[in-house]
Amino acid sequence: MGELVLVRHGQTEWSRERRHTGRTDLPLTEEGERQARALRPLLAERGFELVLTSPLGRAVRTAELAGITDTAAHPDLAEWDYGAYEGVTTAEIHRDRPGWNLWTDGVPPGPPDHPGENPEQVGARADRVLVDAASALERGDVALVAHSHILRALTARRLGLPPSGGALFRLDTGSVSTLGTEHGRSVITSWNRPGA
Repeated sequence: MGELVLVRHGQTEWSRERRHTGRTDLPLTEEGERQARALRPLLAERGFELVLTSPLGRAVRTAELAGITDTAAHPDLAEWDYGAYEGVTTAEIHRDRPGWNLWTDGVPPGPPDHPGENPEQVGARADRVLVDAASALERGDVALVAHSHILRALTARRLGLPPSGGALFRLDTGSVSTLGTEHGRSVITSWNRPGA
């Protein structure tokens, strides 16, 4: 059994500003490209059975710069659809909704291209990715190159937690984390490692 290698894309303008960046396809900043290239040493010695990326450009570009080749885009690895909160910071949301929490409350609907998702919908997408990666994971390592909240929800689901358990796992831009097994159970084997 291999490890799931989770790669969060490098910095974008909105991630630097801590804006919810779901389906808006922003490019990496210069720093984001540097972060992605810095991941090469963490990934270079792994032979991946499968590499899935989010269809969004910032994840695809991160994979390229990190030296990960032979990738396939998986629509369920797209970031959380933040609905009306797309491009908005948590601090701005808290002005009107002081107790709001993405992981328990979800988001209000936005325009037609941003209908929004709740934690259970994001968890269902994460579950589908895990099913699609399962056979390759039996043979060796699988890389998933995507975004903070979808990877955090996926981690929660892999560990047997509800999607809201993703709130427990901070994930910085340009980082690598790994999920493996111990005594037949899924475990975190490394978390939130920046590149060199």
